[in-house]
Formats: sequence, structure tokens, C-alpha cells
Amino acid sequence: MNVRMAEIDAAFIQPTEHRPNSIIKHAHGIPVIDLGSLTSTDHIGDDLVNATREACAKWGFFQVTNHGVPLHYLHHLKLVAQRFFSSPHDYKSMFSRDASNPLGFYDSEHTKNVRDWKQVFDFTARDPTVIPVSPDDPVPKQLINRWPSELREVAQTYAREIEKLAFKLMELIALSLQLEPHRFDGFFKDHTSFVRLNYYPPCPCPHLVLGVTRHKDAGGLTILAQDDVGGLQVRRKSDGEWVSVKPDPAAFIVNVGDIIQVWSNEKYESVEHRVMVHSDKERISIPFFFNPAHYVMVKPLEELVDDHNPPKYREYNYGAFYATKRKSNLKKLNVNNLQISDFKIISQ
Repeated sequence: MNVRMAEIDAAFIQPTEHRPNSIIKHAHGIPVIDLGSLTSTDHIGDDLVNATREACAKWGFFQVTNHGVPLHYLHHLKLVAQRFFSSPHDYKSMFSRDASNPLGFYDSEHTKNVRDWKQVFDFTARDPTVIPVSPDDPVPKQLINRWPSELREVAQTYAREIEKLAFKLMELIALSLQLEPHRFDGFFKDHTSFVRLNYYPPCPCPHLVLGVTRHKDAGGLTILAQDDVGGLQVRRKSDGEWVSVKPDPAAFIVNVGDIIQVWSNEKYESVEHRVMVHSDKERISIPFFFNPAHYVMVKPLEELVDDHNPPKYREYNYGAFYATKRKSNLKKLNVNNLQISDFKIISQ
């Protein structure tokens, strides 16, 4: 990625997000949960449920090992993704996303008013996927993935495996909230989940830019695969400090999104995170965003509200919410776009 200082000044510099070395620590405290018993038997033990409850409540993030996803699928996808991102730009641009279809390739270097230092390739876990793509046209559309021939088979295989893990994790989260284990399944019957291949080129000015600016995930659950370079940082709930997540290429990082925050009526909270870039190493990461069906109405679950703990959010439609956020993100508007805080019920 060519560095043009005028563009960095105009688009990449985030004064409030510069890397203050004095507060950056390795996140040794982020819980690591061994899912071996979950993936090998049908029984979910109390220890596993309690560990999940504590991790979701205190961090909103945790790492999982022995997750049951064959690592050779992940390694193969990383290799093919790296080859794709190393291809000439003219080839990659043949698969570029646009206003009518949010799937495919995107490159911050060739986009005006960019915020993040990266290239991405998005594909839905289910092909096709039905979801509204514009708040001005609420009729759901059938989105078809844009596939480079070298990516399709390996990407679809990985998506099927990570989808299985996502459903298992939602069972675990349901039990941790003292709900029936399959309480969330109906919301994801026609889920709109997608996988993002992130490529972060080396950056000569890593102190001036971010791979991804600080944000919270708007969906249900995110399952992130990292390489061994690292760069993910989480804002710790206990003191607000940014802490670095030590990478483990054999594990996944899991975080709850805004929808779980609403469903749980803030028993669990979506947490801010960001990605730092490296001065001389490229980085590949692969998040899976587990999102409900477009027709799902999101609100606090009735089992988790009562007279002493009334609902904290008004109901909203996920498909319309997604379409509105996407419009703002696509145009890179320099404004705060739609957030779940817009649906927060303010006590009188």
C-alpha cells in the first residue's frame, strides 16, 4: 500500500486513538475457555456454563480452544486469501462490492474518505442470503456471493464449519443466561451471517493509523480467527484501558455483539475493540459475524425482564437496522451512524 502523507492526514489519522504505549498491556486476563467437552459430548457441564457467564459479563470477549473446527480448513483459507490479496488490483477489483451488493472486495487505498488501513473480501455463510441492502428500499434482496474461482470451495467449507461452532456457542450463552439451550435457534433459522477476510498490509506509519477504528459489533456473535502477528485490542470494562490480545492461531476469539446486549437486557455488553497495524509485517484475520434473519425483531427477551428489571431497549427490526448502518458505512459518512443506543429506553 503506497503511503501518501496528505491522504493519511486527511483520512487515517485518529487523534483520540493514537497508541499510548504506557497503557497498552497484553490481555492475559481475557478468559480462555476449553470447549473440548462441548465438542466431544452432548452434555454441557456447569463449569463450562459458569466460565462462559463470567467471560461474557466481565469482558464481553473470550478465547476458545478445542473448538472442533478442523484447523486445516482455516489454514487453507488463510493461504488462499493471502494469494488473492497479493493479486494485481485490476484482478481483485473485478469482485468489488458496490451500492447494490455489499459482498466482495474492498480496498481502503483506492477509496475516498477511508478510515481503515486494510483490504477486505466479504462473503455470506449461506449463498444466497436474503436481506435488505438499503433503507430507501426495504424489500429484501437475494444477495449472491462474488467468487474468485480460487476462493469459492475453501471459503464455503470453512463457513459451514464455523457456522456449526456459532450455534454451539449460542447454546452455551443461552444456558449461561439460564435460558433453554436452543432459545436463540429460531432467530438464526435464515441467518444473514457473513465472513470477512481482512488483509492488513505493512504500514510505515503505524503510530498514525489504525487497521480498524474502535467500534462495537452490531450483530449477534463474532468468531475471529487470527494469525500469529496480532493487533487486536479490547477496551477492558473494568478500567477502560486498551489491552492487546495475544494471538493464538489455533484458537478463536469470541465476542458478544450488540444484539446479545439487547437480548440479555444488558446482562452482557458488547465491548469496543480496534486493530493496530504493523510496521513491517502483513496480517490476515478472518471474523465470522453471526447475525440473525432479516425479519427478526430484536428486543430484550421476556424471560430476562420483569417489574424490577424492565426492558432497556425498544424493539427494532434487524434487516432495517443493517441496511441503515450499511448505507452510512458504504458512503463513509463523517457522522455517527445508527447505533443500538438509539433504541435505548431512557428512564424518567
